[in-house]
Amino acid sequence: MTKQTGIARAHTNIALIKYWGKRDEELFLPMNSSLSLTLDAFYTDTKVVFDPELTADEFYLNGMLQKEKEILKISRFLDLFCEYIGERAFARVESLNFVPTAAGLASSASAFAALALATATALDLDLSPATLSTLARRGSGSSTRSLFGGFVEWDMGTGSEDSMAHPIDDADWDIGMVVLAVNTGPKKIASREGMDHTVATSPFYTAWVDTAKQDLADIKAAIASRDFEKLGQITEHNGMKMHATTLSANPPFTYWSADSLVAQEAVRQVREESGLSAYMTMDAGPNVKVLCRASQMDELVEGLSAVFPREKIITSKPGPAAYVLSEDDWQASQAAFEKGL
Repeated sequence: MTKQTGIARAHTNIALIKYWGKRDEELFLPMNSSLSLTLDAFYTDTKVVFDPELTADEFYLNGMLQKEKEILKISRFLDLFCEYIGERAFARVESLNFVPTAAGLASSASAFAALALATATALDLDLSPATLSTLARRGSGSSTRSLFGGFVEWDMGTGSEDSMAHPIDDADWDIGMVVLAVNTGPKKIASREGMDHTVATSPFYTAWVDTAKQDLADIKAAIASRDFEKLGQITEHNGMKMHATTLSANPPFTYWSADSLVAQEAVRQVREESGLSAYMTMDAGPNVKVLCRASQMDELVEGLSAVFPREKIITSKPGPAAYVLSEDDWQASQAAFEKGL
């Protein structure tokens, strides 16, 4: 094998119908189908170079060589792609996360989506979007959705071959997202740990899975008819139901902080007093994301600024599908990252 290079960018996504619980830990097969919105403001750029002169895989995140545990995770992911060519050279992987720490957003979705596309490009693999989606899922479940832009559905499937994402709408209408970054510190309970504990012990979990199925059908209908109010209502209710399963786990736990509750109340107050279309959702963490009309985003930010400092409020429009970058793009990305440090 000669030296082969691939570079790609993928954007992060926020689930509106949540992925919460796996039926297969190794293959990342979810208990329910989910739906997300890809965000333009947050992304990961990744460069993969397969080099026959390397004696081991290397992984640099934001310019820092990572520890053996993280490198092993990347190596196992690369193995999946090298099976297609029947040989395994070692690779140098460099990733730059343009996901501000202040945003409090997980970057694993954009990271593994970018890595999947960059690796496939480096190896010159002619993979369909569907196949690439199933491979990206093996790195991080939600990364299967970050390969696509706009509104994206992750179909739970019947097995590893058909558990994949596909775009359902490019979200080129009046859609925006506001992130209230109330707490950017590390979580006490990792998402995977919390997910497994909830599935095993919450008596509400079965009801969550059952209602999530109907939520998915309803939100797809709302998107098809561009009914923003219905879209927002389903998003908010689905997120709250997910968090109800953590409170009903044994022992119970929560990802919310005191400021999470303050943020929730602030969103409700702005919605009720200003009549703005603003609906909240939360992932496995304390930060609040607000689905809104892009045309009302400035007014919403102004209202929320009465409660939270402006630097804790981050805005985004819908984002595109993952795409390949050139070497010039990569150098520009490095310069932009260093400038932002």
